[in-house]
Amino acid sequence: MANTNLIQKNYKLDIIKWRYLSLIVTGLLLIPCIVAIIYLMMTQPNHAPLKLGIDFTGGTILQYATDKKVETDDIAKIRVELEKTGIKNPVIQVTTQAQNDNKIKNLVSIRTAFLSDKEGTQKIDEVTKTLSANYQGTQLVQVSSVGPTLGSELLRNTMTALAIAFVVIVIYISFRFQVEYGWIALLTLFQDVLFVIGVFAIRGIYCDTTIDSLFITAILTVIGYSINDTIVVFDRIRENMRFLAKKHSSNEIINASINQTLARSINTSATTLFTLLALYFFGGSTIKEFVLAIIIGVAAGAYSSIFTAGTILSIVKERKEKKAQV
Repeated sequence: MANTNLIQKNYKLDIIKWRYLSLIVTGLLLIPCIVAIIYLMMTQPNHAPLKLGIDFTGGTILQYATDKKVETDDIAKIRVELEKTGIKNPVIQVTTQAQNDNKIKNLVSIRTAFLSDKEGTQKIDEVTKTLSANYQGTQLVQVSSVGPTLGSELLRNTMTALAIAFVVIVIYISFRFQVEYGWIALLTLFQDVLFVIGVFAIRGIYCDTTIDSLFITAILTVIGYSINDTIVVFDRIRENMRFLAKKHSSNEIINASINQTLARSINTSATTLFTLLALYFFGGSTIKEFVLAIIIGVAAGAYSSIFTAGTILSIVKERKEKKAQV
């Protein structure tokens, strides 16, 4: 049951008072993201809003065997040395495999963009020399390619998964709450996803950052986290509306409800971000971009659940009340 003494004159954060300012700030944050996305769509041959990695575009896979164990710290060094030879954004994975003579072979798999016949032979030789300089007895075991057809299929499946996630979430919230809650939640999710994609589009332009299938996993994680935060706020607003709507306006109730859940939202987001920051700075280099996407998404989700979802709902409710009075 809602607290009848919930409505106050002053709040720690007056959402209703600064609601239009918060929408302006949101717009200012999204403008460079939208510009970067449009720029990449206009300048890239595939018209993608992000620079796609070889998971989506296809590429060449080089597999080497070495007797010496490849440590986790060595992967970052190998990547830097390969980039110096002109291999852009190499994806390096290390596995171990037992041989018939009971010896352990370390397999180093290097994925890079397509290498043409003439240029490819030279690049492969450079990669072999780079690994041989650090690991004696390095041998090239296999050269294979991932075709662009497979990459395109993965991209289509990815977009389908995102679309299904959005639709199911909207249907659930519309059923659980009201239709207006559903499209506001969808708009909030779109804002969060757009911000993450926009930041990586900017990074793609200035840092040549590409995305892989892990990025899609990060986006789906952000969607789940963001909608959870939004549902908590909406649930509190709906509960208070049931008991306080006769005595107070929707703006007063929304303001009080958001402040009621404010500490919970900040604490949950902060503890999650602490863990993610630890992973980003002390985890492996192969997951840095994945973790960064989730960090940006969690921060955006915490912001949008408070300053976007509640703000838009207050505007919608206020207009409904004015129409009812006419």
